[in-house]
Amino acid sequence: MKANITLLPGDGIGPEVTNEAVKVLKVIEERFGHSFNLNKALFGGIAIDQTGSPYPDETRDFCKQADAVLLGAVG
Repeated sequence: MKANITLLPGDGIGPEVTNEAVKVLKVIEERFGHSFNLNKALFGGIAIDQTGSPYPDETRDFCKQADAVLLGAVG
Protein backbone atom coordinates (compact mmCIF):
# COMPACT_ATOMS: atom_id res chain seq x y z
CA MET A 1 0.00 0.00 0.00
CA LYS A 2 1.22 3.47 -0.85
CA ALA A 3 0.30 6.18 1.66
CA ASN A 4 -0.37 9.65 0.27
CA ILE A 5 1.16 12.39 2.39
CA THR A 6 0.66 16.08 1.69
CA LEU A 7 3.61 18.20 2.77
CA LEU A 8 2.90 21.75 3.86
CA PRO A 9 6.39 23.17 4.47
CA GLY A 10 5.02 26.62 5.24
CA ASP A 11 7.60 29.36 5.63
CA GLY A 12 10.37 30.46 7.97
CA ILE A 13 12.07 27.35 9.31
CA GLY A 14 9.22 25.12 8.10
CA PRO A 15 10.84 24.03 4.81
CA GLU A 16 14.04 23.02 6.62
CA VAL A 17 12.13 21.00 9.21
CA THR A 18 9.95 19.39 6.55
CA ASN A 19 12.99 18.43 4.46
CA GLU A 20 14.46 16.60 7.45
CA ALA A 21 11.14 14.83 8.08
CA VAL A 22 11.12 13.67 4.45
CA LYS A 23 14.58 12.16 4.97
CA VAL A 24 13.16 10.17 7.89
CA LEU A 25 10.23 8.98 5.75
CA LYS A 26 12.66 7.80 3.05
CA VAL A 27 14.58 5.75 5.63
CA ILE A 28 11.30 4.22 6.82
CA GLU A 29 10.50 3.29 3.21
CA GLU A 30 13.87 1.57 2.79
CA ARG A 31 14.05 -0.20 6.14
CA PHE A 32 10.46 -1.28 6.58
CA GLY A 33 9.18 -1.59 3.02
CA HIS A 34 6.63 1.19 3.28
CA SER A 35 5.81 3.38 0.33
CA PHE A 36 4.92 7.06 0.49
CA ASN A 37 3.63 9.34 -2.23
CA LEU A 38 4.68 12.85 -1.15
CA ASN A 39 2.93 15.93 -2.54
CA LYS A 40 4.12 19.43 -1.61
CA ALA A 41 1.59 22.22 -1.40
CA LEU A 42 1.62 25.90 -0.46
CA PHE A 43 0.39 27.05 2.95
CA GLY A 44 0.72 30.16 5.08
CA GLY A 45 2.76 33.23 4.19
CA ILE A 46 4.46 31.68 1.18
CA ALA A 47 1.04 30.75 -0.19
CA ILE A 48 -0.17 34.33 0.29
CA ASP A 49 2.91 35.62 -1.55
CA GLN A 50 2.39 33.25 -4.47
CA THR A 51 -1.40 32.95 -4.72
CA GLY A 52 -2.97 35.63 -2.53
CA SER A 53 -4.50 33.01 -0.22
CA PRO A 54 -3.02 31.36 2.91
CA TYR A 55 -4.83 28.12 2.07
CA PRO A 56 -5.28 27.83 -1.71
CA ASP A 57 -7.93 25.53 -3.19
CA GLU A 58 -5.23 23.27 -4.66
CA THR A 59 -3.70 22.81 -1.20
CA ARG A 60 -7.11 22.02 0.28
CA ASP A 61 -7.70 19.40 -2.43
CA PHE A 62 -4.30 17.76 -1.80
CA CYS A 63 -5.06 17.63 1.95
CA LYS A 64 -8.50 16.11 1.44
CA GLN A 65 -7.06 13.36 -0.76
CA ALA A 66 -4.15 12.61 1.58
CA ASP A 67 -3.87 9.86 4.15
CA ALA A 68 -1.79 12.25 6.27
CA VAL A 69 -0.67 15.88 6.29
CA LEU A 70 2.80 16.91 7.46
CA LEU A 71 2.72 20.58 8.50
CA GLY A 72 5.95 22.53 8.86
CA ALA A 73 6.28 25.80 10.74
CA VAL A 74 4.04 28.64 9.64
CA GLY A 75 4.97 32.00 11.04
